[in-house]
Amino acid sequence: MSLPEGRTHWRRSLAVAVPALLVAAGLGSAMASGALAVGLRIQDRPVDFTTSSLYGTQYGAAVVDQAVVRPDGTTGTVRVLRMGFADGVLNGLCLSQRQQIAGVTYTLMLTLGDDNPRSWEIRTKNTVLDLRSATGVLDMDGIVDLNVNGADVKTVKDATGAYVANPLDSPQHRFGIQARYAKFDRIVGTAQDFQIPGLLTTPKLALTVRPGTVACPAPPGPVGTPGTP
Repeated sequence: MSLPEGRTHWRRSLAVAVPALLVAAGLGSAMASGALAVGLRIQDRPVDFTTSSLYGTQYGAAVVDQAVVRPDGTTGTVRVLRMGFADGVLNGLCLSQRQQIAGVTYTLMLTLGDDNPRSWEIRTKNTVLDLRSATGVLDMDGIVDLNVNGADVKTVKDATGAYVANPLDSPQHRFGIQARYAKFDRIVGTAQDFQIPGLLTTPKLALTVRPGTVACPAPPGPVGTPGTP
């Protein structure tokens, strides 16, 4: 983990804030089979992200209303596209979120994966992403259903092997998408909520705190195709 150079008065703030930010991001880690295994949850405020490629099985999406806390402390809702994957692989991932530390804006940046555009080295289970905006290329395959009832979308199964009912917690009669496979390339987006409560494995994880507002680097295009998650 690297921290920006600066004066002592905010270095002390960062020493306290960085562990708190890690807890707020929901990061717990353990070494398993040479890879870092983590559960990831980032919520309460938008997070910007980029990835070279995301490929997932049993893809579902539905329009939902996500609760938010406004800057003035009041609460409300925003309409988002909630996407879910049963199993996924990613070719690199960068997450950035602005934080106020001692009255000054800093960017918490989390990067996962390696620099190999062929590897799809990050693996996830039960990924849920509340998407506010994004640009990129989407390719869906298998049986693809558009404008299905959001509450009928299926992604993950329970311990008995049966699909969990309404895993995206969608209201009835909302727009939904169901596909066996989905692949997104060169995504630049903003999410209201980012959850991987099941399992995420990555060979590398780095956290940096930078002064001001700093964006994740533009994602390179992937090379080749991913293996089956």
